[in-house]
Amino acid sequence: MSGPAYLRRILIVGSGAREHALALALHEHELVIAPGNGGTAQVGRNVDVAVNDVPGLVALAERERIDLVVIGPEAPLTLGLVDALAERSIAAFGPSRAAARLEGSKAFMKDFLRRHDIPTAAFAVFDDAEEAKAHVRAAGRPLVVKADGLCAGKGVVVSSSAEEALDAIERMMVAREFGEAGATVVIEELLPGEEASFHVVCDGTRAVALVAAQDHKRVFDGDRGPNTGGMGAYAPAPIVTEAVHAEVMRAVVGPTLRGMAAEGAPFRGVLFVGLMIDNGTPRVLEFNVRFGDPETTVLVPMLDGDWFELLDGSARGDLGGFTAGTKPGAALAVVMAAEHYPAKPTTGDRIDGLDRAIRAGAFVLHAGTRLDGDAVVTSGGRVLTVGAYASSLAAARGLAYEAVSGITWRGEHHRADIGHRALAR
Repeated sequence: MSGPAYLRRILIVGSGAREHALALALHEHELVIAPGNGGTAQVGRNVDVAVNDVPGLVALAERERIDLVVIGPEAPLTLGLVDALAERSIAAFGPSRAAARLEGSKAFMKDFLRRHDIPTAAFAVFDDAEEAKAHVRAAGRPLVVKADGLCAGKGVVVSSSAEEALDAIERMMVAREFGEAGATVVIEELLPGEEASFHVVCDGTRAVALVAAQDHKRVFDGDRGPNTGGMGAYAPAPIVTEAVHAEVMRAVVGPTLRGMAAEGAPFRGVLFVGLMIDNGTPRVLEFNVRFGDPETTVLVPMLDGDWFELLDGSARGDLGGFTAGTKPGAALAVVMAAEHYPAKPTTGDRIDGLDRAIRAGAFVLHAGTRLDGDAVVTSGGRVLTVGAYASSLAAARGLAYEAVSGITWRGEHHRADIGHRALAR
């Protein structure tokens, strides 16, 4: 192994802004990114292996003599990549296939919450469309309809009427808009309150909490329009007070770690708790078993500690010696999206302004980009995440939007109100 004694060979799996942010956090090490994007190519070496190609990723890790695999998206986790790597004695940050069911199946997750008395919305699970529709008609009010399986963050409909909930059932269970992921649905009560993203890095028994963040799911300003994978985020989220933080650790994180261990699937990796907070009372909306995107883009600059030590300690099952805190100030990030996103986005457009100098504290993270000769062009729906870390949320917002204003491509769109809830307090 070349370089200084602390240098490690790390494989990052994924191609989004989340993976670019993690690559920057781990930039002092030797990085291989699979498949990566136009931005990660500037931090490490991209290798064209798909995130759902488990044998290919294991072979890549062996060939590259990787010390730690950091898995970004959920799909390879639910496919058992961590288990396959463990069979070859390769350390990996992320949960086993059994533990990844907390995200891979919303029905499993909700049943787990009920078994372990973890606060969440009342719910019912259906694998028959007519029975699901009858449940909605009997309720006669807006409900939340969720496809059981993975849908790239788009399998949730927060209805505004019973008719909208019925339409969601038809699209998921009958038309199979999300394939087999919608064969079973979870229908739950609509919770009042404000959402927050709460990430804890776990080693099976212990958890290190990161700063709370808030995502913006709707595509348009004012939280209007269809849900997306996320149009921006900021941290810290003031809705997560010290009291709320303590309650989440006591009533959600602790029981989850104990429950998963008791059920034979100790949880290692990051547990991303999607919260709804009403009058200081948190309840679980969902679990994810990987870092959020775009939340990671604001978590990375806020951590006062070593990212490799955190991820490696989790992978080894020993976070006992890890010490870190949260930096003062705030971070805010804005997603710049392609034309027509979140429907079928237009791709192949040249991005201009990436070589423009940005002020200290700002950052540009790639997601749906690829290199086309000397140009960077769009290749997905969420193209860039542009943000900043500064002494206050208002200052971070100003820097972020200044950087956004200098980058252009045909049909680009973004929200102009990221952080509006916190700034209005």
